[in-house]
Amino acid sequence: MNEIVRGALISGSLIVAIGAQNVFVLKQGLLKNNIFWVALTCFLCDFILMTLGILGVGSIISSNEIATVILAVVGGLFLLFYGFKSFRSSWLATSSLEIQSDSKKTPIYKTIAVTLAITLLNPHVYLDTLVVIGGVAGTLAWDAKLQFLIGTLLASFIWFFALGYGSRWLIPFFKKPSAWRILDFFIGCVMFLIAYQLLKFAAQTAF
Repeated sequence: MNEIVRGALISGSLIVAIGAQNVFVLKQGLLKNNIFWVALTCFLCDFILMTLGILGVGSIISSNEIATVILAVVGGLFLLFYGFKSFRSSWLATSSLEIQSDSKKTPIYKTIAVTLAITLLNPHVYLDTLVVIGGVAGTLAWDAKLQFLIGTLLASFIWFFALGYGSRWLIPFFKKPSAWRILDFFIGCVMFLIAYQLLKFAAQTAF
C-alpha cells in the first residue's frame, strides 16, 4: 500500500470518528464563527503531534527492536479495540450528532483558546498521534515515514477545513443514523486492516 494513502487512511479514520472536537468544529462552521482559525488550530495541533509521533517517537522506536515490537503490539491491540467499537456502533447505530445553533460569536483569541483546550485536553489525541500513528511509523524506513507523514497531514488538513466550511451541508447528513453506521463500518474495516498489519509485523520481527 502506498504510504501516503495508508497515512491518509489511518489519520482520516482516527480523525473523523465522532467526538467533542468534530462537534465543536461543526458547530463553529454552522455559526460561521471564526471557522478558519478553528480549522487551522486543529490542523496545527495535528501537524505538531503527528510530526513528533512519526519523525520523533517513530524514529526512536524504529532504532530499538524491542520498543518497535511492543508499540506495534500495543497499537495493533488498540486498533482492534477501536475497530470493534466502530463495528459495534455501526451494528447498534449508537453514533449521533446534535447541535443547537445560536447567534453568539466569540473573539478570535477565545475561539482559539477553546479549540486548543478541546483538542489538547483530550488524552485520545496523544494516543492517536504518538502511540498509534507513531507506532505504525516506527515500522517504516525514513523515506516511507515522510510519505506516511504527508498522508496523515493531508487527511487532517482536508478534514478540518472541509468539516468547518462544509458544515451546513454535512450536518443534515451526519444527523442520519444510517450515515454514521456506514462511516463507523468503514472506520472499523480500516482499523482492523491496519491492526492486522501491525501485529503481523510484530510477529515477524519477534520471531
